[in-house]
Amino acid sequence: MEEQTLRYYLKVFNIAIVFILLFSSLYIFYSLNKNIILKKNPLKINKGQNLENIVKDNIINISHLDIELIKIFMKINNLIGKKFIHYGEFNIENNSSLINLVNIISKPSNILNKITIVEGWSQKELNLELSKYFRDYRSIPYEDIIADTYFFNKNTDFNFFLSKLKKNKKEYFNNYVRNKISNQYTFNEIIIIGSLLEKEGLDNLDKKIISSVIFNRLNKKMKLQIDATVLYAITNGEYNLNRNLLLSDLKIDHPFNTYKYFGLPPRPIAYVGRNTLDIIFENYKTEFLFYFFNNSLNRHIFSKTYDQHLKKLNEYRKK
Repeated sequence: MEEQTLRYYLKVFNIAIVFILLFSSLYIFYSLNKNIILKKNPLKINKGQNLENIVKDNIINISHLDIELIKIFMKINNLIGKKFIHYGEFNIENNSSLINLVNIISKPSNILNKITIVEGWSQKELNLELSKYFRDYRSIPYEDIIADTYFFNKNTDFNFFLSKLKKNKKEYFNNYVRNKISNQYTFNEIIIIGSLLEKEGLDNLDKKIISSVIFNRLNKKMKLQIDATVLYAITNGEYNLNRNLLLSDLKIDHPFNTYKYFGLPPRPIAYVGRNTLDIIFENYKTEFLFYFFNNSLNRHIFSKTYDQHLKKLNEYRKK
């Protein structure tokens, strides 16, 4: 009789344990997967803030037991997947659960910023744009990156952002390793040429023709005589001269003055865009060696010889 009673109680106890485990599992599943109500979105996490405070400060429909469950879930995630909480701002979709929340804040911010580096920009112009997103930014040399549009997570470290830009430049030039222009000029020299085109060219066709003039002059060992390099030299790269160039300006002794020194300037004079680099590698051919800007026509006038150049220039000045 006693043995039967003991068996009965053991059976009841086992059923109770199974029921408790089943109920607990269902509750845990429900708690972790129920839709949460956020106080505000995007959710902001400060550096060093722990999970309990994050949940309390940002979720309305949360209980103490829910908090303990999510802390356990996060510890398991940390042990198995080496996941940890990131700080910054996070966009949480409607009808998200606690599990969704943990998965989102265990990754870098999902809110993307965008910086468009405009071709032809100066370092001062880019610094102004960088200051909107990074506290620890520093000037980026023209030759280090390609002007383009870049997306990055909010609170991205500046050095990480810069490495992304440098990687983009490296990948671009890897596509042109076997190009004829790459055999004649280094990638830094190509960027220097591109910077001249950014400051001189009006559109794609204009850049193509000016690039042919530059290559023709370099091949003939002629001075490039590009006004933009003189302007860069006089203004220390800021281009805010606020007057026309004078004949005396073309005679200044400065390494960037292509009226005085042969060859390319020592470094680029602006940021260069992908489209302009594509034009250089296209290696557009003409026989032009000279050009000037016609204000009345709002375009450059090109010539093959110096005599033709002088004739066109004199005609323009008479008008």
